[in-house]
Amino acid sequence: MLKCTTCNTNILAKDNFVKFFCPNCGEELIVRCSTCKALGNTYKCKKCGFEGP
Repeated sequence: MLKCTTCNTNILAKDNFVKFFCPNCGEELIVRCSTCKALGNTYKCKKCGFEGP
């Protein structure tokens, strides 16, 4: 089950979402719901600690 990296919401309950690998280490999958993305909420990579909007 995919969950938003920022708010931990089940992505299947949302209309839109994005997923991409960490721009710093390229190893951890980052998943963001449309709400967190629109609000610019910070996400943090669990592998390397990179934080981004």
